[in-house]
Amino acid sequence: MPLDLEALYIDLHRHPELSFQETRTAGMVVAALAALGIETHEGIGHTGVVGVVRNGDGPVVWLRADMDGLPVAEQTGLAYASTARGVDPAGVDVPVMHACGHDMHVTALLGALERLMDTRDEWSGTIVAVFQPAEEHGAGAQAMIADGVLDRFPRPDIVLGQHVTPLPAGQIGVRSGTQMAASDGLTVRLLGRGGHGSRPHATIDPVVMAAATVMRLQTIVSREVDPRGVAVVTVGSMHAGLKNNIIPAEATLALSLRYPDDDARERVMAKVERVVRAEAAASGAEEEPTITIDHTLPPTINDVDATARLTAAFDRAFGEGTVIDPGMFTGSEDVSWFAREAGVPLVFWFWGGIDPQRYADAVATGTVEREIPTNHSPLFAPVIHPTLERGVENLVVAAREFLA
Repeated sequence: MPLDLEALYIDLHRHPELSFQETRTAGMVVAALAALGIETHEGIGHTGVVGVVRNGDGPVVWLRADMDGLPVAEQTGLAYASTARGVDPAGVDVPVMHACGHDMHVTALLGALERLMDTRDEWSGTIVAVFQPAEEHGAGAQAMIADGVLDRFPRPDIVLGQHVTPLPAGQIGVRSGTQMAASDGLTVRLLGRGGHGSRPHATIDPVVMAAATVMRLQTIVSREVDPRGVAVVTVGSMHAGLKNNIIPAEATLALSLRYPDDDARERVMAKVERVVRAEAAASGAEEEPTITIDHTLPPTINDVDATARLTAAFDRAFGEGTVIDPGMFTGSEDVSWFAREAGVPLVFWFWGGIDPQRYADAVATGTVEREIPTNHSPLFAPVIHPTLERGVENLVVAAREFLA
């Protein structure tokens, strides 16, 4: 019986799970792979799943999809909107939503595998389907690698992957070279001296220290990075104190940094450290702040030759003009760890999930940024059709291009 991809997608969208908690999602993947008669391995890198299709001699092509959701409360109003909740790594109960389209990624890969299984007489080689956990945590690919995914299964000759994004459905965005930025997640602890809110002179206020630090960090990109370059410094969260009349002893900042290459990373990291330590000193802190790197993601770099080859294949399959160069995205991905560790080419592309007429109307009125929800928005949800069909077709075309 063929897979009901729409029902599968809706089920996944309704039941998102946080990073490294994707047990239900993994179970659905395992069941679908079993229904297709595909060799299946689960529990790789905690909750990852690997499917292997061996079909004679030929190249080994890895197809990757990520599975985790985000701590976001869905506001799409869809009949199948998520009401799920989960517990984050800090032990906090949070809403959970597939706000980045990973449910679409999983469904499209399963649909592509079904199509490829049905046409085994037309290609030869080996397909390794990697259903990866914890992309949003920046740790899933490395967890699977640490669990031996490159040694336990056929090693790739190429790694392929895709991401749904707010482009018109039917459009593909891909470029040679750096497709997505490198990034680091940092936790900064600013250490003050707590006390009564009525006696601020007897304290070293970490709230004021944190506020000054946040504002000064914003000048790194605006005043210290060449305007022709690319860098992002975002303070995503700031936590301090529990009560209005208590000056706390410390404040915590969570930072997200983005850059196109290792040289830019070194420069921005040094500037961030300088600002954090200088603002602490300016506040009279008696203890040095601590800066912890929570995760590091390399730039997503598409192989030049493989990207040109795949772009030509997409043009043949879908028509000239389907593929655009979307420029470098300042978002980050961990898919490239697989290709880097294996020493093989990577091609990672984007495909549109927005109703084409809606997108065209927004372009005509100059309201794209306001009217078209982006990934990680509580309003982000791809239109199911034709996004799902094109996601399947993209992977089939890509896999067939690099198989014998």
